Amino acid sequence: MIWEALGAVIVGFVIALAAVHWLADRFPVRTLTLATGPVAALFGALVTRSILGPAHSVQVLFAALAMGVALLSVLIRPPHSRLRRSATA
Repeated sequence: MIWEALGAVIVGFVIALAAVHWLADRFPVRTLTLATGPVAALFGALVTRSILGPAHSVQVLFAALAMGVALLSVLIRPPHSRLRRSATA
């Protein structure tokens, strides 16, 4: 359990670092992104482990990866070129 949790946090942190590196202009706050990745991955791993049980370590890490990516995608802003201003501005 400890190794799965640690692995999930590492996976989430790597995802967040990659997101900040490749899409730096699309994430509003760097610290929020770097905090969301590990927390989301840990949450996904804990939920998956409680559902599947202790004998599914690989599936737990894949679920951690999926949850981390899913919650990081919520933080993405549209590119600046696609933002439109109102007619009155």
